Amino acid sequence: MTGTPRTALTIAGSDSGGGAGIQADLRTFFACGVHGMTAITAVTVQNSLGVQGFTEIPPDVVTAQIKAVARDMGVDAAKTGMLATAEIIEAVAATLDEVRIGRAAETQLVVDPVAASMTGHALLREEALEAIRSLLFPRATLVTPNLDEVRLLTGVDVTDRESQRHAADELLELGPQWVLVKGGHLYSDPECVDLLSDGVQYIELPGHRYETKHTHGGGDTMASAITASLAMDLGVPDAVAAGKRFIERSVAEAYPLGAGVGPVSPFWRLRH
Repeated sequence: MTGTPRTALTIAGSDSGGGAGIQADLRTFFACGVHGMTAITAVTVQNSLGVQGFTEIPPDVVTAQIKAVARDMGVDAAKTGMLATAEIIEAVAATLDEVRIGRAAETQLVVDPVAASMTGHALLREEALEAIRSLLFPRATLVTPNLDEVRLLTGVDVTDRESQRHAADELLELGPQWVLVKGGHLYSDPECVDLLSDGVQYIELPGHRYETKHTHGGGDTMASAITASLAMDLGVPDAVAAGKRFIERSVAEAYPLGAGVGPVSPFWRLRH
């Protein structure tokens, strides 16, 4: 690559174990050929066994990070991950408008509503969930919830393809342009089928289901790969398809690390 690469901004929490959060976003951006920038919302204490605690970054510091990079370096696409509190979400939403990131502006925004742990436990209080619904979703080009997050955000329990489509419709009512209802947690399905919709198109993206427990950072990695593709001017369906291919290979080459759940691996992109 020669010249200046496209840029992508992640607004999310730091993972001390390096498998998810800001760390997963940056290594995915690199593997996809875009320059990654960050606005850190929280510092977590975690490893392969889980999250032991976290400290929130003051909202004014989060917004200052966004403004610093957006005004100087420019942002071709952005994503959000762990936002921790309603106060941070409110500050981020206002700042995105100020620097013209989101569906009403030229820069596309992917909202990964990190609201549930790998075991399905809620990570956000109801006031923060409501802030995601009312403030971030209407600004989003695309939202990428897993099935546990779908249930927390809409009350819809996805058990089959029909309820997956119903969930997409319920999410679209909250204002995003596109929704991607990820099917990785629908273990009754032999395939891993994600559903992309804008309310008119319903695009099923089937994929192989790998027998591995090492899936830490999978949601962050997929959302980051989609964001990188949007930064390079792919349309939403093509960007999501590219993100699906990226995460499939990353899960296929996931590796054990520590005593618990290892991370998905974007290293395949460097080898191929």
